[in-house]
Amino acid sequence: MIEEVLPNIYRIEVPLPGNPLKSVNSYLLVSPERNLVIDTAFNQPECLEVLKQAYDELKLDLDRTDFFATHLHADHQGLIATFAQPGAKTYMGKPDALRVEDQSGWKKMLNAAAMSGFSQEMLQTAIDNHPGHKHGPEHDMKWDHVVEGDTITVGDYTLTCLETPGHTWGHICLYEAGKKILFSGDHILGDITPNIQVWSLDDDPLQSYMTSLDKIASLEIALTLPGHRTMIPDCRKRVAELKEHHRNRCNEVIDILKNGSCHAVQTASQMTWDIRAASWDAFPLMQQWFATGEALAHLRFLENKGFVSQQPAADGVLLYALKADQEGMLTSMN
Repeated sequence: MIEEVLPNIYRIEVPLPGNPLKSVNSYLLVSPERNLVIDTAFNQPECLEVLKQAYDELKLDLDRTDFFATHLHADHQGLIATFAQPGAKTYMGKPDALRVEDQSGWKKMLNAAAMSGFSQEMLQTAIDNHPGHKHGPEHDMKWDHVVEGDTITVGDYTLTCLETPGHTWGHICLYEAGKKILFSGDHILGDITPNIQVWSLDDDPLQSYMTSLDKIASLEIALTLPGHRTMIPDCRKRVAELKEHHRNRCNEVIDILKNGSCHAVQTASQMTWDIRAASWDAFPLMQQWFATGEALAHLRFLENKGFVSQQPAADGVLLYALKADQEGMLTSMN
């Protein structure tokens, strides 16, 4: 589906076959000089065909087109390597670009997942089936790193890069201050909640996400164009809803830990999820993976807030327990 959401800004809805997200929004900004594509989709034949047809219909000149990935996930940058022509700018936030170029993240994820309670037999299967591993770019590429305050001008639109870590380390939103437009990537979504997960014992992505939400809430935004699903007319209201969602999730984790210490997989298995399955064991493996990463993000947040402590187990799996002096609930995400 192609929709001109604003003058010279087109939204191309690209289906993601077999993925719970269903589709991704790819945005095309056109001008007489150069064009800009914001996010593509997985490197899958079905996604490739949809974008090819859209570019043909819009008569897009790829020789005059640059590409911007809001973050490193393959459903947002998997086809940039396919479409980018020699001389094209290919932008990505610096922390994410460095991780893509380094390619060391998979091993770190495996190590953290093992310490979170995943069995050894599940680990390699999870990585092999990870959509980022299966549907990433067709070849390695060098990214043009962007940081806070960098600007990109396309026709009448001047887009300012805003660093919004949380969903990923280097997530970037693009803000058009004059027209009060925000391209939010996966930082703010309208009818689903962005997955905030961690596979590290050092990071606190949920705290980063809260800080990034406050940053966006301080801006004047008339229309938010997200990476998935529907456009968002009231960004501040959605930010408040997302913060409340994560406060409730933290308190759910606190309630779980009141019954005894748990590792991250055990915690995730007792949380509520919007997945049609009879039990945790019936969850598809990749959904167990993403759910555990999100549970771990909430555990790390609560640990840094002083609610939770780590208890290393003999088998190398980290257990989390409520601190003895913590009996209340989390009242604020600030």
